[in-house]
Amino acid sequence: MITVTVSEQVLAETERAVARKVPQGLREYRKALRHTRLHIVRDPSPQEVMAHDGDIIAHEADVPIVVAAVKADVGYLVTFNRRHFIDDPAVTTPSGLRIGAPGDALVWVRQQLEAEG
Repeated sequence: MITVTVSEQVLAETERAVARKVPQGLREYRKALRHTRLHIVRDPSPQEVMAHDGDIIAHEADVPIVVAAVKADVGYLVTFNRRHFIDDPAVTTPSGLRIGAPGDALVWVRQQLEAEG
């Protein structure tokens, strides 16, 4: 079973982006969210983020996203943000997360399913 996990921060950022880029789509975006089975995790507290200061090196605004993913014990962190996540080993290595684009995640899931066979 595949569970899509997302933090509150990611949902808020996505909603702001939709509102800015396609404001007429905001209502449909919210409607679509209500019909998903997303596992929404709370954002880490400032203390939890500070506890990872130095061991998770990421763009400052993205540290809570990485901490939320680590806390949620996700298998993969999926993003389109190449510069701050995918192409930055300073994020990937210390976090222990597999970080990739949606296409990468599909490959990983297929490999996992084949291995479980």
